[in-house]
Amino acid sequence: MAYRRGFYVVLFFLCNLAVALTESTGPCYRIEPGTVAGIICADVVLTLIIVIVTYRCASLRRQRIDNANKVYMNVRANCKS
Repeated sequence: MAYRRGFYVVLFFLCNLAVALTESTGPCYRIEPGTVAGIICADVVLTLIIVIVTYRCASLRRQRIDNANKVYMNVRANCKS
């Protein structure tokens, strides 16, 4: 129970800090919505590429190990590296 109370206190202070930082009177750098959308789209595309490459590498390795078990028992030790 004390853990939750501590979490809420920290969250409260972080929210107040964020509000205090955004209320400064200094000049702000404005980012256009198109730029933000482009960054988000690029991030999604890169994430999908990483997921697909990781899946392909893992499935090829799994297939290689499965094929090694079918041929000889001793070959599997060589495929683990």
